[in-house]
Amino acid sequence: MQASEGVVPTFRPDQLEGFRIGVTSDRRSSDLIDAFERRGARVLHAPTLRIAHSQQDGSLLDNAMLDDTRALIDARPDVLLATTGYGVRRWFEVADAAGLGEPLVGTLAECDVLVRGPKARGGIRAAGLNDAGMSDEETTTSLVSKVLEEYPAGLTVGVQVHGYTDEEQLDRLRAVHARVITVAPYRWVALDDTDERVRHLVDAISTAQLDCVTFTSAPAVHALFSAAEGMGVYSEVLAALRGPVCAAAVGPVTAAPLIAAGIVPIQPTRFRMGALIRLVCEHLEQQGIDRIETRHGPISLRGSVAVIGADRIRLPPSALAILRALIAARGSVVSRDDLVRALPGTQDDHAMEVSLGRLRQTLGVPGLVATVVKRGYRLNV
Repeated sequence: MQASEGVVPTFRPDQLEGFRIGVTSDRRSSDLIDAFERRGARVLHAPTLRIAHSQQDGSLLDNAMLDDTRALIDARPDVLLATTGYGVRRWFEVADAAGLGEPLVGTLAECDVLVRGPKARGGIRAAGLNDAGMSDEETTTSLVSKVLEEYPAGLTVGVQVHGYTDEEQLDRLRAVHARVITVAPYRWVALDDTDERVRHLVDAISTAQLDCVTFTSAPAVHALFSAAEGMGVYSEVLAALRGPVCAAAVGPVTAAPLIAAGIVPIQPTRFRMGALIRLVCEHLEQQGIDRIETRHGPISLRGSVAVIGADRIRLPPSALAILRALIAARGSVVSRDDLVRALPGTQDDHAMEVSLGRLRQTLGVPGLVATVVKRGYRLNV
């Protein structure tokens, strides 16, 4: 679901209080985390992929990139496709350090440079070059289509690929043009099994202990799904992301694997980090708060925080699951079996009774949760 970023309330430190947000990105994750935490959210950060260019693995990658850069300079391409601003900047930085910066800029000055979006354009212009056009939809597919539609066949085409190489689009170019040369300034690498953060994130999603999960790349979505499969909770993760846990994607490319899995993510109309932050804030404030009038006054549930009068009460996962089920019933009776099923993980009647008792004690409002003999429980509305 594509959504617009409408007018968002003025920044408040309690704007996202009670909400729990998962962040899956590696690069620029601090921007998201800081923005959400400053507004009162609790953030679970688990990069499902990382960008490889660190000292321990960057040398091999950089050597391969420099070899490809030399090949591209020798080939004198007719067209260059620049796909990411970060990739373009890093490409020129490494090329400069290796003494290839000047010949690379000279080569690209003689060809048509097409960019996927504004960030790639900014990277090209920062190198003192001008581009010959931008893709219509800010996607690699759209960029390749632009080349195929506007240029004759049989050319030499250079492509700055990003961390996840789209072989389907490269094959489209290879089918028409004489030579396609790729340069990869960075690549995505899956985290190893010693990093427990992804396991914690998958568990939190599968048990609906998050209100929103943000995605800024399609490979990160695939990596999350792979981790869920490995943990044996793939179907639970899909069910959660199709229901109580909102998936937020930075743009259509990132959203594609979510949509293919039957998940309808929210996405901003402008494919930028700031727009994603604003949209998540707007969505949670407008759609993420459950409200109900009871005989004891109004109750609202903001993520993991119950608001009763002036009191804001943070609930543990099991008590939260029970209150969410009771609010959803709008005063109707919820059976014991349904409350057991609402609890995260594998639970039983005893665990439900303990959690229900804890909920009543935590809320501190006698009679709010009523027992209906031999039937179950309900909110006293």
